[in-house]
Amino acid sequence: MTEPSNTIIPVTAASEPLIAAKGLGKEFYARSMFRSAVTVRAVSDVTLSVGRGEIVGLVGESGSGKSTIGRMLMGLIPPTSGDVTFDGAALGKTRGSALRRMRRRMQMIFQDPYSSLDPRRSIGAQIADGMQIHGLVDASETKWRVGQFLEEVGLPAEAARRHPHEFSGGQRQRISIARALSTEPEFIVADEPVSALDVSIQAQIVRLLHDLGRKRSLSILFISHDLAVVRSLCDRVVVLYLGRIMEEGPAREVFLNPQHPYTRALISSAPSLDAEQRKNRILLKGDPPSPVNPPSGCVFRTRCMHAIPACATAVPALEKRAEGHYAACIRPEVASTSP
Repeated sequence: MTEPSNTIIPVTAASEPLIAAKGLGKEFYARSMFRSAVTVRAVSDVTLSVGRGEIVGLVGESGSGKSTIGRMLMGLIPPTSGDVTFDGAALGKTRGSALRRMRRRMQMIFQDPYSSLDPRRSIGAQIADGMQIHGLVDASETKWRVGQFLEEVGLPAEAARRHPHEFSGGQRQRISIARALSTEPEFIVADEPVSALDVSIQAQIVRLLHDLGRKRSLSILFISHDLAVVRSLCDRVVVLYLGRIMEEGPAREVFLNPQHPYTRALISSAPSLDAEQRKNRILLKGDPPSPVNPPSGCVFRTRCMHAIPACATAVPALEKRAEGHYAACIRPEVASTSP
């Protein structure tokens, strides 16, 4: 795979993690009128971190647990197992005013900017909410600060008087970014922030997130299924399948030298004008298994063309393949095997 000519140079990140999850797991319990309660294993034994000033991409198919991980890192839902630390403090054990101060330092950008904005209130009032709740500005400065944040994301300060329905989808996402920035956060979870936008607008929002990350030294967890966007924006990539990490490493290394069969399949499935790449596309068999009853051993084995009986007996651990590059596969020799 060749390097695209329009690649954004990723932000150079410090090695010290700002937020880290260790052994993170999440189970949901679902009830039905016609059956007994079932356990849905959304996330299993996930360990990851985001360094200061680093942008980490979290990719995988729909239903792989990406958004669940983002919400656990934000403290919006509690993990069933494992723990999350933010700047050295345990998120699950922080209470009261300390938790309030911690929440100011982390914000979220949602996939659909229209549903995440209140249609009855002006955007200026919504951007001001965070600053007022955390006491960051005096009342006399609020209007000026709102205008600053709007201009920082490429909108005029006068737009503060308008309501969400008066803006396009791309403009509403810029408003959501301005609202996230209003508390001066250090960590942002961007949950599919460009998937609902036109391609040309996607590029503008990606460039905006990149520039803000560099200017403000933001740590960003960028959740997406668009591999081209992740490749151009992120410093590192974490590949998720059925709630487990399959591969992790520097973005350029993962895309040029994938070490897990699932990562190779994801990369080959990306749209391409290269006829040779389309001809060598890897087509996975079947659908992802249900998280209610995941396969034993490697959860990817039921769709993997390289699976052997041993893949069903033990959960593969993430093993080092290169500097900072890890993959969870008991057959490292298949990384260079043609499909």
